[in-house]
Amino acid sequence: MELTADALVADLRAVADPAAHPNRHYAGSGEVLGVRMGTLFDVAKRYAAMPLDEVHRLLDEPAYEPRLAAFCVLDFGVRGPRVTEAEREARYRTYLDRHDRIDTWDMVDRAAPRVVGRYLRDRSREPLFELARSDDPLRRRTALTAPLAYTRPPHAAGIADLLRLVELLHADPNPVVRKPVGIALKHAGGADPAAVRGFLDRMGDTLAAPLRREARQKLPVEP
Repeated sequence: MELTADALVADLRAVADPAAHPNRHYAGSGEVLGVRMGTLFDVAKRYAAMPLDEVHRLLDEPAYEPRLAAFCVLDFGVRGPRVTEAEREARYRTYLDRHDRIDTWDMVDRAAPRVVGRYLRDRSREPLFELARSDDPLRRRTALTAPLAYTRPPHAAGIADLLRLVELLHADPNPVVRKPVGIALKHAGGADPAAVRGFLDRMGDTLAAPLRREARQKLPVEP
């Protein structure tokens, strides 16, 4: 089997059915081939060992599904105990260098925790704060989604930075950024209840009520 961008795109087109799978959630400007998400993930998994030069070719594709598949390939490529730090770094840099090819939230959500967050787990997380200051809402979404990597297994310093990022972005005007704020708080609450309770006490009513409710979803019930 050839692990090439052309082969993966051919596999996607072979299973495409735009009438059955219009993928209406996609709000970008690329062509929609019409591939069921579960099928797309299965196809991408077969190409997990694709060389990065072919991933770059896949990211150059104008259509939506090939680019989503490229981020799936990056994600699958950093799973497992045998992945080297050099391999993690190469995929991390590919994600950030080609962030301009992300034009929908699911590309972020698919890859940011393992590809970006996992790589920065024991490194400076300043790159996340740089993303949080970006004019691009999808980069800001990466800043909030990548730290989910610090909730399983819990990583106290990473969760502290997650809460700092939430404080920066909780009132973001763009819904593509506001949605992951609640998700981040919910998972942080399950991983480090004391940190999230302290955060909620400090933020008080400056944090919107729906976010406070979501943050409490995984908090243990206090006696």
